[in-house]
Amino acid sequence: MAKTKAQKVQKVQDKEAVSKNVKLFWKLVFTGIGLVVLLFLLAAWGIFGALPDHTVLENPQTDLATEIITADGKTLGKFYNPGNNRTPVTYDELPQNLVDALVSTEDERFWDHSGIDGYGTARAFAYLGSKGGASTITQQLAKLYFTVEPRANKFERGIQKIREWIIATRLEKQYTKEEIIVQYLNQFDFLKGAIGIRSAARIYFGKEPKDLKVEESAVLVAMLKNPRQYNPQREISKKKSFNRRNQVFFQMVRNGKMTEELKDSLREQPIVLDFKPEGHDDGLATYFREFLRDWLKEWAKDHVNPDTGKNYNIYNDGLRVNVTIDYRMQEIAEQALQDHMKNLQAEFDKQNIKNKTAPFRDLTKKETENIIKAAMRRSDRWRIMKAAGKSEKEIYASFEKKTDMTVFTWKGEVDTLMTPRDSIVHYKKYLRAGLMSMNPQSGHVKAWVGGINHKHFKYDHVEQGKRQAGSTFKPFLYSTAVDLLHYSPCKELPDGEYTIPAGKWGNLKDWTPKDSGGDYGNILTLKEALAKSKNTISARLIDEVGPQPVIDRASQLGINTDKMDAVPSLALGTPDVNLFEMTGAYSVFANGGIYNKPVLVTSVEDKNGTILYQYVPDSKDVMNEETAYVTVDLMRGVVNYGSGSRLKDSWRKSQYIYKNVITGYPYELKNDIAGKTGTTQNNSDGWFMGMVPDLVTGVWVGGEDRSVHFNSTKYGQGATMALPIWGLYMKNLYNEESLDISKEKFKKPDNLSIETDCEEYKAQQSGGLDEEDDSDELEI
Repeated sequence: MAKTKAQKVQKVQDKEAVSKNVKLFWKLVFTGIGLVVLLFLLAAWGIFGALPDHTVLENPQTDLATEIITADGKTLGKFYNPGNNRTPVTYDELPQNLVDALVSTEDERFWDHSGIDGYGTARAFAYLGSKGGASTITQQLAKLYFTVEPRANKFERGIQKIREWIIATRLEKQYTKEEIIVQYLNQFDFLKGAIGIRSAARIYFGKEPKDLKVEESAVLVAMLKNPRQYNPQREISKKKSFNRRNQVFFQMVRNGKMTEELKDSLREQPIVLDFKPEGHDDGLATYFREFLRDWLKEWAKDHVNPDTGKNYNIYNDGLRVNVTIDYRMQEIAEQALQDHMKNLQAEFDKQNIKNKTAPFRDLTKKETENIIKAAMRRSDRWRIMKAAGKSEKEIYASFEKKTDMTVFTWKGEVDTLMTPRDSIVHYKKYLRAGLMSMNPQSGHVKAWVGGINHKHFKYDHVEQGKRQAGSTFKPFLYSTAVDLLHYSPCKELPDGEYTIPAGKWGNLKDWTPKDSGGDYGNILTLKEALAKSKNTISARLIDEVGPQPVIDRASQLGINTDKMDAVPSLALGTPDVNLFEMTGAYSVFANGGIYNKPVLVTSVEDKNGTILYQYVPDSKDVMNEETAYVTVDLMRGVVNYGSGSRLKDSWRKSQYIYKNVITGYPYELKNDIAGKTGTTQNNSDGWFMGMVPDLVTGVWVGGEDRSVHFNSTKYGQGATMALPIWGLYMKNLYNEESLDISKEKFKKPDNLSIETDCEEYKAQQSGGLDEEDDSDELEI
């Protein structure tokens, strides 16, 4: 049937309409493409905000934590600002299972694209993101580096996405694929203070990234989607973390990076964490790290970072500080101190049950109140309220109002309701302790334990705390007598009461020191006198040599003597000293008379490994080798049959009553040991200074206030309070064979002119010597 004219016209019109629609479609398509291209061009030209140039892309600015590295190559801790606990690793330090898990889960075509995944982008548009987004690892890195703040609306978020695409392509030109992966993992915040993969591996699993198992790597990769929502440490998100980890396994199987069999064997296993937070109050050597922080701040004042033109910042310049602490020894030291102090505190609390002024003794109510008020005035609460303009009356009143707080106990932290005043008394009752251990030949400090818990007790009893030395000061007196009078350890002296009259050596009145046992009238060798810490014989010796030479000797050994008075009471250890000084001083005896200033930092490096500081040994001869050896021999007697003999006993019935506080007994140390116990007036301080040829260790135990102490010397003496920490520490050091702590004898000088063999000395003197007394007398 022939087409009518109208039909023909209609057909032409339809064709024209279709043509117009097609043209309009393509105009819209090309316009859309043009607009997208224009948006990209505008973004690339910086119209929507400046893009990082090639110099910034080459050196993206990231804050890097300062890392403290021990002598045995382990990370002891870090210094960083909140949110910046970042220590980068190289690609070679990543396990292959981590890389496989990352690429399989986050960016399957990572190795093939140039920053933008075209297939993934098309899929995201087609399904409106319901089948996954399109952000590549490179785009995510761009977002981590250069997205400063969240965008308020869809247009801004779209512009930000365009910027990320542009930056991603530039990053791909700037870096290799391996460099992009490692930068992304180094930059990501895994929460809980874990910035970057190294911190995450250490905090969540207690290991270096290279040691991560595939199931551990999968947990960390799972967190990349949302570190809070899939955090395995949060109770509320553990199940989600578990499921997301298993999804990572599925992705690895899909991409040929894991077998189906391995996936099936791993998917039912629970997530096992070894959570080790790296806050400033967490981990090992917290007190040492605080001392080191102050040291670094002083060092930084005189050193300029050439990259910034400013002094080095210890929190974000990525310094590496190599220290002398041995990680293994520090762990053993802290455990020994914790074990003993827990037992000692339990006994202390038990003995205070009937003490009406607990934890204080020998004080009036007024004196007790003065101690508490002094603590109030030193508190943060006082400082903050004072700065806010509150009156003293208002501040004191605030200490009487109950408030929620978390307090320390030896059974763990306890959440409680307590007045700030009561919390002061609560903390006052805890006995404190400190330990320092160093190699006398090098001066390297190997362990530093400043207290029982850094979070709750900030005061460092290694360097800050100065307390009366008690009988640990006596070796300085005895070595002076050996040096000036050429005395042998076998020289005999009577131990009867001895008086230095008024007017002599600065005495204002007659001075007649007593011994705690009250046993007088014996003839003792110097070695026996030091072993039993006889105050009467110490009085005789200081009367013979004079107080000033003893002060001079202490000064030569590194003790600060500025506030020491040249009076006879020095013989009993009245000066205040700290563990840092005492351990350095005793090291001279073990090192043949050579003083090595204690060394803490061997070097400081910048983030590129350039050495910025290298320590220079500070050594000097301060005592002849013969005097040092004879003093060591004198202190052998303390351990062999004096107040330190518990170190070598197998078991003694007399120790049974102490069994709960002589932690770790019997120690059964059979090697050559020299040492000295010390106990001060009213049992306020207990000391033990002990040494073997290559390690000198000092321990102090006492209350924060001198009025916090045991009521009897049986428990308050250094042999009970401090010696068990030393014994347990050394016992466990010897169990760690890799440390190779010496069991040899102290080196005897050639041509020793002072006789230390008492049998030979007897023959030379044509005198007799009583048999050695195996008692465990106490000393003041």
